[in-house]
Amino acid sequence: MSIHPSLGAAAKRKQAKSVLKRSERIKYLMSKGLWKEDSKVFGLPKIKAVRIKIKKEKAADKPAEEGAVAAGTPPTAAPDAKAKTSAKK
Repeated sequence: MSIHPSLGAAAKRKQAKSVLKRSERIKYLMSKGLWKEDSKVFGLPKIKAVRIKIKKEKAADKPAEEGAVAAGTPPTAAPDAKAKTSAKK
């Protein structure tokens, strides 16, 4: 028997939040200098959550890096080779 889709992983359904929580709003206002010690925690202005978009690297950059390795750059396993030669002496 298969599992119902609503009981699946919660990460699939997780949406990005649009507004910060109360504690996050207070921290934001403190960092901007808009928070006073005698301010009330109720009725705070809503602050949109900042979404950060990460740009993917272009596919053209990857073959250039692979070509540099194939062009004859020495491998990074040289420290192991030194350890073997010192053990023989």
